[in-house]
Amino acid sequence: MASRIRLEDRECPLSTTVQHVGEWWTLLILHDAFDGYTRFDQFQQSLNISTSMLTTRLKTLVADGLLERRPYQTNPVRHEYVLTERGRSLRPVVVALAAWGNQHLAPEERAMILVDARTGEEAEPVVVDARTGRSLDDSERYVFTAGPAASEAMRARYVELERQRPVPETSASE
Repeated sequence: MASRIRLEDRECPLSTTVQHVGEWWTLLILHDAFDGYTRFDQFQQSLNISTSMLTTRLKTLVADGLLERRPYQTNPVRHEYVLTERGRSLRPVVVALAAWGNQHLAPEERAMILVDARTGEEAEPVVVDARTGRSLDDSERYVFTAGPAASEAMRARYVELERQRPVPETSASE
């Protein structure tokens, strides 16, 4: 019988990321934190999550540096869970996941949409290259390749993929 692959042992940033934030309660807790929830009872009521599961997930989010646990009351001591910079940096990822779900899983039944808080206009999230402003949806233009810390096996993988890839056409406007 094959043993389960440990995601943290894979040489892939996606595997590492999924190891830290891929558990579905984690994403839902982060979403609530982006909406401004900070207290245990707020998360529990919003998500209808068990006390033990919420405790476990919050401890993991704190250990991973995504939330900071801070006292907000001294007698009795009570804590809140506040997004760190690292946690806040996941917001575009969660926004993109929600937008994908709205577009592909329930386009006629969108219970939650992203809007501009100032105008009320619906936003259409896209992922773009910060340098060029181009959408990263073009899988012929934007491809993964081995990075500076890649092992020989990873480098060989991308050399082979590059060899198999058709040469992209260029236009005069590029």
